[in-house]
Amino acid sequence: QAKWNGIPLLLQKLYEHSHPNSDFSQCQSILKEISPLLSMEAMAFVTEDRKAAQESTFPNTYTFDLFGGVDVTDLITHHLRLAERNDFVLFLFTLMTNKKTFLQTATLIEDILGVKKEMIQLDDIPNLASLVSSFDQQQLANFCRILAVTISELDTGSDDKHTLLAKNAQQKKNLGPSRAEINQATLLNIPGFIERLCKLATRKVSETTGTSSFLQELEEWYTWLDNALVLDALMRVANEEAEQSSTGIWLSSDESGLANTSTRTQLPQSMKIMHEIMYKLEVLYVLCVLLMGRQRNQVHKMIAEFKLIPGLNNLFDKLIWRKHSASALVLHGHNQNCDCSPDITLKIQFLRLLQSFSDHHENKYLLLNSQELNELSAISHKANIPEVDAVVNTDRSLVCDGKRGLLTRLLQVMKKEPAESSFRFWQARAVESFLRGTTSYADQMFLLKRGLLEHILYCIVDSECKSRDVLQSYFDLLGELMKFNIDAFKRFNKYINTDEKFQVFLNQINSSLVDSNMLVRCITLSLDRFENQSDAKVAEVLSECRLLSYMSQMSMRMSFLFRLINIIHVQTLTQENVSCLNTSLVILMLARRKEKLPFYLRTLQQMEYTEKYPGFILNNFHSLLRFWQQHYLNKDKDSTCLENSSCISFTYWKETVSILLSPDRTSPCAIVSYIDEAYMDIDRDFSEE
Repeated sequence: QAKWNGIPLLLQKLYEHSHPNSDFSQCQSILKEISPLLSMEAMAFVTEDRKAAQESTFPNTYTFDLFGGVDVTDLITHHLRLAERNDFVLFLFTLMTNKKTFLQTATLIEDILGVKKEMIQLDDIPNLASLVSSFDQQQLANFCRILAVTISELDTGSDDKHTLLAKNAQQKKNLGPSRAEINQATLLNIPGFIERLCKLATRKVSETTGTSSFLQELEEWYTWLDNALVLDALMRVANEEAEQSSTGIWLSSDESGLANTSTRTQLPQSMKIMHEIMYKLEVLYVLCVLLMGRQRNQVHKMIAEFKLIPGLNNLFDKLIWRKHSASALVLHGHNQNCDCSPDITLKIQFLRLLQSFSDHHENKYLLLNSQELNELSAISHKANIPEVDAVVNTDRSLVCDGKRGLLTRLLQVMKKEPAESSFRFWQARAVESFLRGTTSYADQMFLLKRGLLEHILYCIVDSECKSRDVLQSYFDLLGELMKFNIDAFKRFNKYINTDEKFQVFLNQINSSLVDSNMLVRCITLSLDRFENQSDAKVAEVLSECRLLSYMSQMSMRMSFLFRLINIIHVQTLTQENVSCLNTSLVILMLARRKEKLPFYLRTLQQMEYTEKYPGFILNNFHSLLRFWQQHYLNKDKDSTCLENSSCISFTYWKETVSILLSPDRTSPCAIVSYIDEAYMDIDRDFSEE
């Protein structure tokens, strides 16, 4: 009669399900029933000057309040707020010592950390070292899921997309290490932690101890993957294998240490493999984050000592890059190349680890075996150049064993990868990081002899790759592979042997200079070095190579310079496109060496007038260079990357920028001398907006 629309009964149910041990999903479904009754009135309430809820105008809201709805929802919110209480989260960690509740506790902690606004500090967990040492390897792998959250910066997902202005402003605010960095240091101080992770990452499937029953394993899978369809998929795989095996794959009597072994069941092999893949995923992620952190050198030393790289090399064919079996587990009906299948994710995580491992670090030579290291030495001797110190100093007892090292195995699968594969990006990044740093002729030749250059050109030109990410990674790799290497340019010319092919190559470069500018920089630097050499072989390649002839034209260099400056602005600079600014500087530094800087600036001015927009390029360039000074002259910035990649001293970089920014309008090398006063627009300050 009172037209309460069932609200009191719903509230009674809600109250019954709002205690700490209740099933909050029940609360959710009840709230779904109540909310439509209130939402229409809420709209009216907001639009009618927020009058108090009265029985006549807002009957449902009034009823909700009358029967204690506000108090009940407060109660539920209180329980959900537990997530923000650190003492509660730290208490949960102590529950992990109980084997029976370990999985449920780990899952709850992971969920809580997912919604927590502030990162917990691992230091605060009571007896962390003894807690970790009490875990068996299976629990440690699960624990890595939690650790992954605590050691990752909260907002790294779109790192390349954040503007450098915003990042620099944030760095000024953040004095001292972040919580994630402190947590990384805490982990490294746990005795034996890295060693156990390396063992987990490199153990073979046959080494996994089969001490848990099939049902326990299934429960773990179910908790892990949080997806009801997983059980169906697992059962399908299991049934397939059971049918294939006449001896009955489910019954096993070799589970050591278990009572009543004859009735125990065991997981079929493909599930064991998937299980191991899931574990390795978590472990490799943690190792990867630590390799990119502040304690990088310490981590490098440890993972070299514990033979992570040779261990992964031995797993490469059978587990990491294994052939998909007919019954390979794929979740929720996606195909086998779906990015969320564990197989795919493991491959990407493995490639990311290789990239972090070899990037600007001399331990990268552990990716080779002894025979391959000898080959590097032979290349240096033949070319009559000194061997790289890092090759000589590599501890041969820690390198890969077997017929091939990890780097050459990676090259093999890279060449077989289908054109549209999402792995191409990560594979190219991993190989490129091996070449990064000070250019090594022997490293380049090692890869050139294995047909890498022809493979890259095939992908860029013949298959006319369309993916921006893959193209960028291939251009960057090509740049590192060819830089200062006359043999590489000779090979390039042999492959790109028609004007049509060369035009396709140029079209790919010009389609996005943000993606190809590192290659443009490499060609420009190489051309400059070759022109200063008096060697018959170099002179021959210089006269024949389409690419070098193209770049030797002043008009082409000017066109690249004009476009490179035009596509970036201080407000839109990111980690990804700031390379365009550095490439434009390289072109101008080489011009300055030849005393051609005034000519280049005057040509830019003429190009502005041709575009009917005087000042728009040079004003922008002036602002960009002022930002460059702010950004790179910061004491925290590492300038060795700029030096190594260009073979130009950082002092020369700084001097060139200073000369260009000189306020003296009579200086022939100052940008302001080429902007008419009427069009001058260089005094604005940068802001983070």
